[in-house]
Amino acid sequence: MTRRLPSLNALRAFEAAARHLSFTKAADELCVTQAAISHQIKSLEEVLGVCLFRRYNRRLELTRAGQGYLPPLRDAFDMMAAATRQLQPDNESGQLKVSTLQSFATKWLIPRLTRFHERHPDIDPMISTSHRLVDLGADEIDVAIRVGYGHYPGLHVVLLMDDLAFPVCSPRLIEGPKLLRHPADLAHQVLLHDFSVSRDGDAPNWRNWLKRAQVTDVDAEKGPSYNDTAMALQAAIAGQGIALARRSLVVDDLKAGTLVCPFGPEIPTRFSWYFVCTPSSAEHSRVRVFLQWLKDEIADDFGDVLEEASVNIPSK
Repeated sequence: MTRRLPSLNALRAFEAAARHLSFTKAADELCVTQAAISHQIKSLEEVLGVCLFRRYNRRLELTRAGQGYLPPLRDAFDMMAAATRQLQPDNESGQLKVSTLQSFATKWLIPRLTRFHERHPDIDPMISTSHRLVDLGADEIDVAIRVGYGHYPGLHVVLLMDDLAFPVCSPRLIEGPKLLRHPADLAHQVLLHDFSVSRDGDAPNWRNWLKRAQVTDVDAEKGPSYNDTAMALQAAIAGQGIALARRSLVVDDLKAGTLVCPFGPEIPTRFSWYFVCTPSSAEHSRVRVFLQWLKDEIADDFGDVLEEASVNIPSK
């Protein structure tokens, strides 16, 4: 039976533009011009005899026909990509594309990649950072390390670690003129806010930490804010205030003594760290090797970190 299909290039242009709701982003992804994307989609609409997009001055919107056309096309491209990967030799060499948050890459993953390369010199990780939830198949990402609830339907998901949150600061603040021995002493300190997580109601923030610490006379909203976790932690290292940090992102600073935890309590975070990939990618040797290495590193790191690295402040 002869399959009557539109141009493959036109289908790719539509799928990318519909996924991004942007001709510009689709053009960047497919390495063509925006005009080429527009032309391909116009040709596709003429062949199909339907309008796929509503075009406004600064945004795109899928029509009902476009909304119905996108899911099966996206699935078809994902299946073709998976079939192609299965034909390629499955060996422990080559490039491994990893997507994660910039904070996790900067504060935990990248400092450890030297050890990964020593153990697996034939695998070349390519680290990509993004705050958006990447489409593993469409973005050609092998592995994602995500923080969340672990609900990623249709994907292979492995829990890497739970997390805790607690205050951290430079050792210089503890030795400074303002006492910092108990949570109530935060009334005389600058609170640093991580806007990238505090805007999420389930993420740790000063308001819920102070409530757990039973501190009522500290303004939980006052203090400078940063839209990236690594920047907030760098401000704490520089002695500019006290940050509320995830254990996973300050383990190295605690061990090095550039940050200390002056007091508790530690509060559990509802978000955990997950290893995520497509079911087909989970069978690849490079992916399995990388997952095992992550598990080994995490097991080495997260023992009695707080007990080893915290500063014991003498009583008055």
